[in-house]
Amino acid sequence: MAERSFAKEVQQLKIGAGEEFRGEGILAVTKALLENGVGYVAGYQGAPISHLMDVLADAEDILEELGVHFEASASEAAAAATLAASVHYPIRGAATWKSTVGTNVASDALANLASGGVLGGALIIVGEDYGEGSSIMQERSHAFAMKSQIWLLDPRPNLECIVKAVRDGFELSEASNTPVMLEIRIRSCHLHGRFIARDNQRPAMSLKEALESPRRATERIVLPPASFMHEQEKIKQRWPAAVDFIKSRKLNEFMGDDRGRIGIVMQGGMYNGVIRALQRLGLADLYGDTEVPLYVLNVTYPLIDDEFLSFCKDKDAVLIVEEGQPDYLEQAFGAMLYKAGARTKLTGKGYLPMAGEYTGQVMFDGVSRFFREHAPEYLSDRGRAPNAPPVSYPELAKTVPMRPPGFCTGCPERPIFAAMKLVEKKLGPHHVGADIGCHLFSIMPPFNIGATTMGYGLGPASNSAFNVEAGKRPIAVMGDGGFWHNGLASGVGNAVFNKQDGVVLVVDNHYSAATGGQDILSSRADNKRRSTKHPIEDAIRGLGGTWVKRIDRTYDVGKMRDALTEALTTAEKGPKFIVASSECMLNRQRREKPLVAKAIGDGKRMVKSRFGVDEDVCTGDHACIRLSGCPSLSVKKLDDPLRDDPVAAIDNNCVGCGNCGEVADAAVLCPSFYRADIIHNPNWLDRTLARWRAKFVTWLQARRSARRLALTS
Repeated sequence: MAERSFAKEVQQLKIGAGEEFRGEGILAVTKALLENGVGYVAGYQGAPISHLMDVLADAEDILEELGVHFEASASEAAAAATLAASVHYPIRGAATWKSTVGTNVASDALANLASGGVLGGALIIVGEDYGEGSSIMQERSHAFAMKSQIWLLDPRPNLECIVKAVRDGFELSEASNTPVMLEIRIRSCHLHGRFIARDNQRPAMSLKEALESPRRATERIVLPPASFMHEQEKIKQRWPAAVDFIKSRKLNEFMGDDRGRIGIVMQGGMYNGVIRALQRLGLADLYGDTEVPLYVLNVTYPLIDDEFLSFCKDKDAVLIVEEGQPDYLEQAFGAMLYKAGARTKLTGKGYLPMAGEYTGQVMFDGVSRFFREHAPEYLSDRGRAPNAPPVSYPELAKTVPMRPPGFCTGCPERPIFAAMKLVEKKLGPHHVGADIGCHLFSIMPPFNIGATTMGYGLGPASNSAFNVEAGKRPIAVMGDGGFWHNGLASGVGNAVFNKQDGVVLVVDNHYSAATGGQDILSSRADNKRRSTKHPIEDAIRGLGGTWVKRIDRTYDVGKMRDALTEALTTAEKGPKFIVASSECMLNRQRREKPLVAKAIGDGKRMVKSRFGVDEDVCTGDHACIRLSGCPSLSVKKLDDPLRDDPVAAIDNNCVGCGNCGEVADAAVLCPSFYRADIIHNPNWLDRTLARWRAKFVTWLQARRSARRLALTS
């Protein structure tokens, strides 16, 4: 169950030529794929591209009508390998994933694909996850394009340009027999806009036709001596063909007055930021019209020498706006100017930071400095002093408190790490190899568990070096998404093969929860297009795991604690596997809340559980918060002048998972937690019991009041 349904929005994919499309970036990409006769699409979910996968999944009926095959791949490598269908057949194919980690996983297949080349257009749609909205290490996709000679498109962030880039990408791929990478940044994926649609096109050749008329050409297979010739072919044939196509089709754009003595060169994805900075300087209007010469690189690899040198002609200085590092563009353009003997001063990272996202303020500061030093007349003509300091704006970091990442309310992974803290209290701290996924939040307070994270599904593999005799065993954690992605072979198989005497904890929350709740092999849901309900423990035993325990309710903190303790202390050698299973609460709430609301509206009896804290019993120790960290658990100050310490409190965000009470019980904390059942549309028995309970409570209160000592004056 994906975190968002596009069932209504995908109906726009059916509109034809001349109609106006309105929607989100990832929906526009899907429409562009259909307009350009794509034959198949494969991919692996991950922000910011997860919603593209969700759109494709919701649109499968529409895709099938056009003869388009869609596959949710087991990994990015599987998605990249799918593009092999375009090597020998004139079929357009697309693959999509999160960058740069997805490209890392897919790099083997991409290298082979780029070496042999393609006949049909092959488009790789990469969600460029760079900057402040990123959840991964800060790297760029540019190096992969350079390494494997894959052409890289970075379109301006508006729907018309993105849709055009999809069309250009397929045609560029076919013109140069080279796969093309389309880089879509975080904000581009989710921006809204409009464009005039074209008719959807069926693939020029169907996959069925290709299967029934197989083709092969040994010169396209990556095997010596053909592989040696591929490198020569890239340089002598494919590169010139790509350059000719880019120039003739004018994929890069020149804007502004080209007679100016300064200019700005930018990645296409940086265009909006540059224009916004120029607007603030009074050098561009709301629609992007500017007299400042601009060279917009909608294709950032390969670079076109002729275009750049022509742009720099008669210019004193040119600013390169290139986000991130290394400064590939600045180095390449600098070499072009040097070889041409040009006198134009080239600068970029001298005014803009080497690393980090180019936010609005960062861009404004850098562009302002460039103009003040190289073209002050641009500013003074508009009433600005040439050396006036840039406008300062309050920094959000100083006024808005940081919100560290953490588990959702009711998350079934929270009690796992609460149990681990209890084990730590008894057996001491252990080395814990963490993994990619929601469970990585365990490294944050209040748990502070986890030492390293090496990649999706690589938690167990990251502990491989610790397969030595010692007084303690290492613990590795990975999720069910990581398990099926890479962990089964790299983690489980590797541990069994090498007889690793450690503990592997697999967090099974029924979905690939961290990427948006997509179904995976072990999902419990019925899925008419996918095969689900394959138990993780069966796969572990299939690879030779013998010590395997399954816990079907992670909220049972005592049971989790005992299982971990047994795994860490048993005399049995070899890897110990614990599969801790409970449904992702976020997905569960998405599924159940509408059903409950409808049932209540229909007058059906429904019971909702809520937990609370008895203020008279709570001592203010707050050990419950230290072992839970649930967002619905907080503290509040009492009006009682004799009690200075705030007590624990539970707000209305509580989903009734019971974790706080379970932790209190397992840790032998205090009996201050209670559960209250809220009954909607109560029946006659509920009302009768409520009346008797109220009378009994009133009697107890009166009895207690009668026994109190009263002081009279």
